[in-house]
Amino acid sequence: MIKAIFGFVLRRLYRIRVTGLEHYKAAGERVLIVANHVSLIDALILAVCLPDKLTFAVNTYVARGWLVRLVSPWVTLFPMDPTNPLSSKSLIRYLQQDNRAVIFPEGRITVTGSLMKIYDGTGFVADKSGAKVLPVRIDGVQYTPFSRLRGRLKTRWFPRITVTLLPPRTLTTDDSLQGRQRRQQAGKALSRLMGEMMFETSNRDRTLYSAILDAMDTHGRKHRILEDIQRRPVSYGRAIVGSFALGRLLEKRTWAQENVGVLLPNMNSTAITFLALQLHGRVPAMLNYTVGASGLLSACDAACINMVISSRRFVRVGKLEELIDSLAQRVKIVYLEDIAAQIGPGAKLLALLQSWFPRYFYRHYSDGAEPSDPAVVLFTSGSEGKPKGVVLSHKNLMSNREQLAARVDFTPQDIIFNALPMFHSFGLTAGTLLPLLSGMKTFLYPSPLHYRIVPELCYDTNATVMFGTNTFLAGYARYAHPYDFYSIRYVFAGAEKLQEENRRVWSEKFGVRIFEGYGATETSPVLAANTPMENRPGTVGCFLPKIEYRLKPVPGITHGGQLLVRGPNVMLGYYLPDNPGQLVPPVTDDGEAGWYDTGDIVEVDADGFVTIKGRVKRFAKIGGEMVSLTLVEELAQHAWPEVRHAAVSVPDAQRGETIVLVTEQSDAERAVLQQAAKTLGVGEINVPRTLLVVGQLPLLGTGKTDYPAIQKLVSRELELVY
Repeated sequence: MIKAIFGFVLRRLYRIRVTGLEHYKAAGERVLIVANHVSLIDALILAVCLPDKLTFAVNTYVARGWLVRLVSPWVTLFPMDPTNPLSSKSLIRYLQQDNRAVIFPEGRITVTGSLMKIYDGTGFVADKSGAKVLPVRIDGVQYTPFSRLRGRLKTRWFPRITVTLLPPRTLTTDDSLQGRQRRQQAGKALSRLMGEMMFETSNRDRTLYSAILDAMDTHGRKHRILEDIQRRPVSYGRAIVGSFALGRLLEKRTWAQENVGVLLPNMNSTAITFLALQLHGRVPAMLNYTVGASGLLSACDAACINMVISSRRFVRVGKLEELIDSLAQRVKIVYLEDIAAQIGPGAKLLALLQSWFPRYFYRHYSDGAEPSDPAVVLFTSGSEGKPKGVVLSHKNLMSNREQLAARVDFTPQDIIFNALPMFHSFGLTAGTLLPLLSGMKTFLYPSPLHYRIVPELCYDTNATVMFGTNTFLAGYARYAHPYDFYSIRYVFAGAEKLQEENRRVWSEKFGVRIFEGYGATETSPVLAANTPMENRPGTVGCFLPKIEYRLKPVPGITHGGQLLVRGPNVMLGYYLPDNPGQLVPPVTDDGEAGWYDTGDIVEVDADGFVTIKGRVKRFAKIGGEMVSLTLVEELAQHAWPEVRHAAVSVPDAQRGETIVLVTEQSDAERAVLQQAAKTLGVGEINVPRTLLVVGQLPLLGTGKTDYPAIQKLVSRELELVY
């Protein structure tokens, strides 16, 4: 009776909602219930929400606490001494008698808000006992004073709490493994199961603007989230007010679901423009101003863009007058300065009033926007031809954000330094939307190429997280003071292969690990990433939760294959230059819908770590043998680590194709490459016969190597020679 009364009071105070109780019965009798650990009252919450008298496996020290003693009349305590291996064996025997037990695999209350280290022992218990694993997610308790996140999160006494039970699982391990290896494998399996639980129970079924409003409710209107080189911080409240004021004028110039071009640098005003378009159900099409007039016009044609939002100051400072003149012949150019001049005191007051009831007006203005609707159009880099429009839905972007959050402990105390442009999928999703939706402050810088300024600003802003490409990170390392990155917790690299020399320099000079990841614009963008808990240098990490993959055999490739992926973060489809405005969903060569062919050759090891071998198009066939151009570049990087290199193939009458290495090394000689090949154990066939020295390799605005430009350069130079 006391438990029933106590449970009734708790349910009313915290408005507790329990879902998935049917899985509790479906799990059977021998069950290990695993839950995330976010507060001191987690056991109490589970005790009143789950049926039956539960058995809790708890640390012997924790079992003496007053809160544990409070629930002891309603539960059975199974004290476990973490220093005594016999404790695990006792729990295994208990489960083998067809009992249920609850355990918190993290072993401690989270101090980050995300999952912490998962102990192998819990996975070992599940594996050896043969028990079903029932994942349970507790959410909302982290906002109470009973959590250990005070100062990191805005706490309150009675937030809404949800308890979600997922279907029971069986941990799969290799029966041939024994002892320590099997224990570690079981631990990894449980760790990934917990990560999947965090993702599956997250609220992804929202539009971006709804998620921003939810974040404002969680962290407060005055919580600062944006800052740029003007050094004027913007709070959630101010960003919402700005989106209402600006959105009202943009709405008059556009129609619902129209693709609206955005040609702006990383500034607060760009983020607010993005939100203003989202508020009214318009689709921002983020344009890459580094591709030149022909590339921009091709992008506008593919996505049927009729209006482009830009800034007079940006055009003047960036010396883009000729580009804008060419663009203006095809589309209408609207400048933010002109729109801002039309926002009078009355409009500002109206926007302020509307911002206090944002959900009501959003429902009215967005015309029933759904999570499955297009949210943004990004464009491929054009490194292999004309840019294609990639259409990403709200759910695609929200899913990728939650996939990252399930693996990495980002907190509202973090400060993101984002110099990657918002037209870059990495810069938009990871560098801008992730912090906006998570209560993290992001500092927006307009150019990643300012190698001397970026490190200084990281130091000045106390940045804790930054994203970059190998090229940009190498540039910062060259000019930065050893103390410039003193506050950095995480550096994530993507878009191109991270060179080992770059990793070494960052580790030795700054004491910072670079976590390499992998993705594509078409996947919102992250597919795999190394993390603090799963890191293997030389790979791009493990796939994020709920990403399915398969490897298609490639002739001549013995290890690995061509990567195809499917998941909630895979795009809605393409806008193609030869089929303007028509959405072309992803489909395999066999006609299977929903799968995206990355075009990359990868290898996945037994632990799930992914190694990129190169792109299908980045292989040369020499004398009937497949040679990776990426491997050739790695060979050159080993020989001359201080400069950049690019390998391309050209037709050869005798051998089918031959490889040309384009390098910035002024004294490059083939003999040095041959010696590097011997050192690395690489075959002679991978050593290019022709070397072409250039002052600087052509790069795209995203930092990637501009291979079409290099291919033209090589063709032109070889014609001059022969």
